[in-house]
Amino acid sequence: MKVPGTTAPGSSVPGGSELEVATRAGVVRGKRRGDLLTWRGVPYAAPPVGPLRLRAPQPVEPWRGVRKAVRYGKQAPQQAFGPPRPQPLTSEDCLTLNVVAPALPSAEPRPVMVFLHGGGYTIGTSRTPLYRGDALARRGDLVYVSVNYRLGVLGYLDFTDWATPERPVDSNLGLRDQVAALEWVRDNIAAFGGDPSRVTIFGESAGGNAVTTLLATPAAAGLFCAAIAQSPAPSNIVTRPDAAVTAGQVVDALGGAERLFHAPASALVAAADRILLDAVETAPGTRAAGPVVDGDFLPEHPLDVFEAGRAHPVPLVIGTNDREGALFPRVWDILATTPERIEGMFAHSDPAARDRVIAAYPGYPSTDAAIDLGGDSVFWWPSTLVAQGHAAVAPTWVYRYEYAPPLLRALRFGATHGTELPAVFAYGLATLGALGGTRALRAVSDRMQAQWLHVARHGAPLPSWPQYGAARTTLVFGQRDRVQDDPLRERRLAWDGYRAR
Repeated sequence: MKVPGTTAPGSSVPGGSELEVATRAGVVRGKRRGDLLTWRGVPYAAPPVGPLRLRAPQPVEPWRGVRKAVRYGKQAPQQAFGPPRPQPLTSEDCLTLNVVAPALPSAEPRPVMVFLHGGGYTIGTSRTPLYRGDALARRGDLVYVSVNYRLGVLGYLDFTDWATPERPVDSNLGLRDQVAALEWVRDNIAAFGGDPSRVTIFGESAGGNAVTTLLATPAAAGLFCAAIAQSPAPSNIVTRPDAAVTAGQVVDALGGAERLFHAPASALVAAADRILLDAVETAPGTRAAGPVVDGDFLPEHPLDVFEAGRAHPVPLVIGTNDREGALFPRVWDILATTPERIEGMFAHSDPAARDRVIAAYPGYPSTDAAIDLGGDSVFWWPSTLVAQGHAAVAPTWVYRYEYAPPLLRALRFGATHGTELPAVFAYGLATLGALGGTRALRAVSDRMQAQWLHVARHGAPLPSWPQYGAARTTLVFGQRDRVQDDPLRERRLAWDGYRAR
């Protein structure tokens, strides 16, 4: 059996196809997959069910014997998304993570990468094939961890106003889950051959927002040594008053607060999702589901923390894609990417900025200009604020992903939201590179992966990527990568001073 602190993950059991590793809660048995070892569906917190619904994550109940860890855990309760197809099993018992490690022993503990999936804090799961992480573990000679956390009504709405002495309720449940998962990594990853002092967190979209939020969360201090935020939405943070309004609407839709504790999770999800979709029109440019500035677990808005230079001072890579907004009108229509929603966005936030921002998007109110403006407002502009603030206290690097294979150009998506993920994970490149773009996409993937893995191993990208500073130097991933000072300068100046509500 594996002894924590040694550098070879696990040990083969008779038959040679499975591995047993001792965690603090008990022994888990994984599986060998070629040159990799995998453990799936490992619990990092107690199931948040029954009296633990709407409560902060609690420690795992230790088990006797050996627990099989060969199947992914169930995804958090959520609405089905996309075309009809068999859905992964869904359950409130969803607080699990997955570990991938090279099978060969290492002379020293391996660096660790922890991935947080996206999905607007309402959909998603670590079991998505794209997030498997095999290529990163193999090429980077590292331990890869992917995490499930609570979503939507059970993870990112705040029902603390309905707490009673008999039925306490906690805030920021999904964010607390992520901290609990990182604490599990700190306490257990050595048993899988990982180095708990070299943990890099990374995530995309809502997962990128999770990264920037964790950088401003006091309880996350010391749990990671570097961070990578891909297409985050750093301003997707909910004020306590706004959170109370949304929660009240959900309670009314359910027919009373008692239903919060006893109704099936599917009923809560259905009620909340209708209200969240309505908010796209009533409060465009914002999201009603997200981390809440509760004055406790998340004391301040992360953008305020970054501006003051008080985020956890670890190296940060942050970046966005060329046309973030192009995905949403045709796939998940939740952004302010129409003139009507854009007008509402400025009315709800900063009307004084309207004219100068619109002037920075030639052709507005054309469809393409509105889509670019809406995407920039959520992803690119607030990411520049994070980079600007963090660069004053810790090494920071900024990227812009502009590569779009012929297929995405033909579909008029371009380098839109999420299209860097196949490059980072080196997954699905032949499909995305159809119509003659596979070779170039593989080259972009090779270069991007090399940078991410260098961060995980050395705490910084390759030396050819300059740090972000007064010149706002940015690495642009394209057909040929280039380093550019202050790309989109005119747009940046137009957005200066804007702040989402």
